[in-house]
Amino acid sequence: MIKPEMFDTVELLVDLPDVQLHAGAQGAIVQAYSEDVFEVEFIDEAGQTLALGALSTTQFIVVWRNANHAWVTADEQAAQLVSRLREPDRREVIDFARHLHVRRARTAPQTQVAGQ
Repeated sequence: MIKPEMFDTVELLVDLPDVQLHAGAQGAIVQAYSEDVFEVEFIDEAGQTLALGALSTTQFIVVWRNANHAWVTADEQAAQLVSRLREPDRREVIDFARHLHVRRARTAPQTQVAGQ
């Protein structure tokens, strides 16, 4: 898991119906209360605050690192998500990834195997 830091952008993994936010909404960490609880601010396109609240690290993943001003790679985002799943669900993710790989291989132009 990526350790959240001040001003990182995070993405919700859960719906927050009390403040009309859905999984996928992005906000910025504006306060750290502990290693597991952070104040996150969600804003609209005009910069107005939509919601501000304390969230557990189980409720979001980090998608932008303020320290190096870079988006977290898809690999790292996937790893953050998978690491929070139960083992049977992790295996299901691996099975799905294999399925995608095989499907892509079947539709990709054929290349000759090395040594043939």
